[in-house]
Amino acid sequence: MKRIEAQQIAKQYGKGATSVTALKGVSFTIDAGEFVSVMGESGSGKSTLLSIVGTLNSPTSGRLMVDGVDVYALAKDKRADLRRESIGFVFQNFNLIPYLTLAENVMLPLATVREKRAKKRAMALAALEKVGLSEKSDRLPGQISGGEQERVAIARAIVGRPPIILADEPTGNLDSKTGKEIMGIINTLNSEGMTIIMVTHNADYAAYANRVLRVADGLLM
Repeated sequence: MKRIEAQQIAKQYGKGATSVTALKGVSFTIDAGEFVSVMGESGSGKSTLLSIVGTLNSPTSGRLMVDGVDVYALAKDKRADLRRESIGFVFQNFNLIPYLTLAENVMLPLATVREKRAKKRAMALAALEKVGLSEKSDRLPGQISGGEQERVAIARAIVGRPPIILADEPTGNLDSKTGKEIMGIINTLNSEGMTIIMVTHNADYAAYANRVLRVADGLLM
């Protein structure tokens, strides 16, 4: 159970005349197991919002509550523990390490987990199996397609079985056929109980979600 509640979250970058306000008091609740899409134009604040929910970017004001815990009131190490145990990230640009195999890339979030390497590799192979890439586990990222690289990014996000997945434009660099395949995988993860929060520009992909949050000029519409 991981209920997410944003309470009047605001974010300002810089100070004085050069400051930029990215978010202006945004509030919402996402229940465990929901699939929520976040839509908005470039510069609307949606990626800032995702980074705050991901515990990567402290708000200037407001509170982020996860199961009743004020995340940004936690010490940094406790917040890092929460992030490691509860949140998986899927990025638009894959962020794979080019000189590591697919399995080694997927194992990266397990670096601080106290398990034997064989156990970690087994977990990575299970995650790759889930996205249909277990037979390519020993290849390098440069030896597979963009769509396959995004599948690896999803496998890396789910390898530790986090209850929450945050996806920032996961189909942004893919053609429509491959994009639909990726959305099918994300939809399956949600059907298995994972909470999905996905930033997207694509209304067709946003429609996979239970509901859509629209952000404009730092405000929730």
